[in-house]
Amino acid sequence: MQQSPRVIIVGAGVVGLCVAWYLARAGAAVTVLDRTGPGEGTSSGNAGAISAGSVAPLAMPGVLKQVPGMLLDPKGGLYIPTGYWPAALPWLWRFVLSARPDRVQAIAQAMASLLHGAEDRHREILRAEGAEDLIRDDGQLYLYRDADHLKKDDAAWALRRAHGLEMQVLDRAGIMALEPMVDAAYTVGVFLPRQGHCVNPLRHARTLARGIERMGGTIRRATVEALVTDGPRVVGVRADGETLQADQVVLAAGAWSAWLLAPLGIRVPLESQRGYHVMLPDPGVMPTRPLVPADRKAFITPMEEGLRIAGTVEFGGTEAPPNAARAALLLDDLRKVLPQANTADAKPFWMGHRPCLPDSLPVMGPVRAHPGLWCAFGHGHLGLTASAPSGALIAAAMLGPVPNTDLTPFAAERFA
Repeated sequence: MQQSPRVIIVGAGVVGLCVAWYLARAGAAVTVLDRTGPGEGTSSGNAGAISAGSVAPLAMPGVLKQVPGMLLDPKGGLYIPTGYWPAALPWLWRFVLSARPDRVQAIAQAMASLLHGAEDRHREILRAEGAEDLIRDDGQLYLYRDADHLKKDDAAWALRRAHGLEMQVLDRAGIMALEPMVDAAYTVGVFLPRQGHCVNPLRHARTLARGIERMGGTIRRATVEALVTDGPRVVGVRADGETLQADQVVLAAGAWSAWLLAPLGIRVPLESQRGYHVMLPDPGVMPTRPLVPADRKAFITPMEEGLRIAGTVEFGGTEAPPNAARAALLLDDLRKVLPQANTADAKPFWMGHRPCLPDSLPVMGPVRAHPGLWCAFGHGHLGLTASAPSGALIAAAMLGPVPNTDLTPFAAERFA
């Protein structure tokens, strides 16, 4: 009888857990390593949105025109501390280059191939684990102040529609019919009826972990210090001073992944876009679905434990302390949309590190120069959405049957 392949997954965020889940289901002997518990890092604090239609990259020509204004506004959705500019500039330059029209189209096509059927993949997992209640299908509602405000996002919406996103443009009456508590300043809405959300990202991650263990996998707390090689081949990892052998290693360590690749001579322009959220256990008003005020760059999401306001983009690396002033802006965002919300009992704010690449595409697939090494990181704002389809895709590419999706657009080598 053929022995099950031994696979180590570095990272117990939602992407690593989904990769491990699909590999375990396919018969691999899976070990997941992380310095914290499953989903307790960045994955626990996401906005909860499952947005399979979000194929437009962040670097759209229309967005680039807005960036200078954001940077000059201390309360804007994008913030780069003065001292971090030298580190951020190379990433930002690649970001600008990725906004070329031909590149935007190629990125959208690659993202559409990855995200197609994303919610079905999530439900496949949750059905097997008896936890389908984690996902709700009430849609998402984007809010604009007027038609001119919406027009600024025309290119991104057109790109999403071209790849099959169903959307409905609403007037003020249409907004009121869905969410009557939204402030009157928002007179135009874009309703996405086929986009869902997760009501508890941490419970979701723990559900995945239990499923992995149920199928014979191992979840272990350990700090991975290095990838172990035998010649060019990656044969395991060093974790807490111990060498752990594997037939294959999957690097899914989020914003810390580039640090582990660097000793192999692989340079990936991975940046932490630090995101924040605030939870209100008793907000006094609860929308039915995620609300996205386009002028505030935030998600307002109903969850099991209350109302979560998540957003902002802050550069600053993985070591700098959280910025309480950025978190406080989220409550201002909420008041603009739901002025009657009770913010008095807000829980202490949370910050996490979104692993972002300048072209908005994750790094996924085998590393050609180092057999035995696979990557699954850099999903940015779409980590939750893309986690399940990424897991299914990586598992199939490793163990078969060969997937239809071409992994070339996601290769680490694209940055060489």
